[in-house]
Amino acid sequence: MSQISLTFPDGHVRDYPAGISAAEVAESIAPSLAKRAISASLDGRHIDLAWPIQTGGAITIHTARDEAPALELIRHDFAHVMARAVQEIWPGVKVTIGPVRDQGWFYDFDRAEPFTPEDLGTIEAKMKEIISARDPVRTEVWDRDRAIAHYKAANEPFKVELIDRIPAGEELRMYWHGDWQDLCRGPHLQNTGQLPADAFKLTHIAGAYWLGDSTRPMLQRIYGVAFRNRDELKAHMTMLEEAAKRDHRKLGREMDLFHMQEEAPGQIFWHPNGWNIYTTLQDYMRRRQRTDGYVEVNTPQVVSRKLWEASGHWENYHDNMFIVEVDEEHARTKTINALKPMNCPCHVQIFNHGLKSYRDLPLRMAEFGSCNRYEPSGALHGIMRVRGFTQDDAHIFCTEDQIESETRKFIEFLAAIYADLGFTDWRIKLSTRPEKRIGSDESWDRAEAALSNACKAAGHDYELFPGEGAFYGPKLEFVLRDAIGRDWQCGTLQVDPNLPERLDAEYVGADGGKHRPIMLHRAVLGSFERFIGILIENSAGKLPFWLAPRQVVVASIVSDADAYVAEIVEALRAAGIRAEADTRNEKINYKVREHSVAKVPAILAIGMKEVEDRTVSLRRLDQQGTRLLPLAEAVAMLQDEATPPDLR
Repeated sequence: MSQISLTFPDGHVRDYPAGISAAEVAESIAPSLAKRAISASLDGRHIDLAWPIQTGGAITIHTARDEAPALELIRHDFAHVMARAVQEIWPGVKVTIGPVRDQGWFYDFDRAEPFTPEDLGTIEAKMKEIISARDPVRTEVWDRDRAIAHYKAANEPFKVELIDRIPAGEELRMYWHGDWQDLCRGPHLQNTGQLPADAFKLTHIAGAYWLGDSTRPMLQRIYGVAFRNRDELKAHMTMLEEAAKRDHRKLGREMDLFHMQEEAPGQIFWHPNGWNIYTTLQDYMRRRQRTDGYVEVNTPQVVSRKLWEASGHWENYHDNMFIVEVDEEHARTKTINALKPMNCPCHVQIFNHGLKSYRDLPLRMAEFGSCNRYEPSGALHGIMRVRGFTQDDAHIFCTEDQIESETRKFIEFLAAIYADLGFTDWRIKLSTRPEKRIGSDESWDRAEAALSNACKAAGHDYELFPGEGAFYGPKLEFVLRDAIGRDWQCGTLQVDPNLPERLDAEYVGADGGKHRPIMLHRAVLGSFERFIGILIENSAGKLPFWLAPRQVVVASIVSDADAYVAEIVEALRAAGIRAEADTRNEKINYKVREHSVAKVPAILAIGMKEVEDRTVSLRRLDQQGTRLLPLAEAVAMLQDEATPPDLR
């Protein structure tokens, strides 16, 4: 029997007979490890304990303490157990796919009758029965004909179609959880009893087209979440409750920021309060960019198909573009244009206008570019996922030697902005060369090293994501963590030698010859719409004073104070503060409660004592009690708080 060599995490190497399982490897190390083992990784590939290992490599045995592989297994097994439970309760239901996602999984079912929220409890109870049974999990590899015959006999047409989509030569692995069987790549646990019965919950039901194709059957999707133990599940459910309270759509209504309507799907109607946030943030970004050496430009909304073909977007992005056909005067055929889905090709046109020298580089070109992209209606989500949006977009045209210094400068720029906006917990992901790519290995080596060195020079570590870069260059992604622990990918920096080549951008070098610039695509916020949604949810609507849409409400206690209220509002507005008067014939407690719900950070209550003493009674959002201040002192204090951080 042939031998294979396995290398363990500590560097130790052992020889084993080919075909040994990971479970047997764990047993050879220690019986206690074999009892705790749940899966293994071989050269980074997650494998089942039962799979035969035919080739040597680097092996790691996983236990429940290894969070990522443990959660993958738990959630994947729960998907299968849920599907088994559904078919045991309703035998006529057909199964499709059930992948792991986010904090759990979903599984799509074909059933004539709709599932109801009450059904989720019934399914959960059946799942717990299956877990208690501790049924063994086993796996076999079948040939294609046998698998197809099996699913045809079982009247599972969706599985037959899935097999037809699996590339020839790729193995078909079958899994049994007790007597219930599914087509699956694995890996899985060894028995259903290894699942934590108190650490899962079915959350909701939704519709989903088969394979995401609106021309195919509509299926019913059941979602679930699962964790390693009850405490982790409880923490997650608490987070979901908090997220619901912070939902930007709910707060948007309470704060009167925006609305959406059917006549403009995926587009935002900004109300005065919301537009205050938008323009204040945009003004802040404009000042920041100007200080950091950017020139601001503006490019057309409607651009000819010819440019999109030249840039490569027509071929690769056509389905996400809004097409505009125009009958030009005397034209025999319609002119085909598109609303721009991104700004980069237009920025190259500005770069190409006039001769550029190496002395002009780096050229940092920024635009608050309004873009339009088609998103399926089911993917739209408040102002977080829309069809019309504005990017804080910029492109840095530079030489290859300037990539590192410009990247470092950008990271420092981004870090300062995130700090001003209240985000100090963020991380960087470095995505490197994919298998299919253009350019020499030497150019990729230089670009990847430049990004890596820039991160280190800026004082930030990064997570490496091998093979996740674009086909033309590596990229950095900047991921924020919000107040309740959710991650949001916002900022990006992408190295691109490809678009300047396609659109014939060039500059005159020190040698007098013509050279292609490198283009760095970069964004800090991503889009204003999505980032404002993140800001609202991160702060639960209690935005920093300088960003708050309504900073101060001056509320009268008695009508005789109305004239003084108007005087105060005028003084506050003269100091650059967004202030409003509330002189309605309502009790002051009613006014305070209403404006607190709307997240107004400061309320000045004005009665006759305040009129006589020329003072104000200041009440802060979420604070008990009031503070009595002279009017001039209150205006100066609030003016200081209203000053954006870059102007302090």
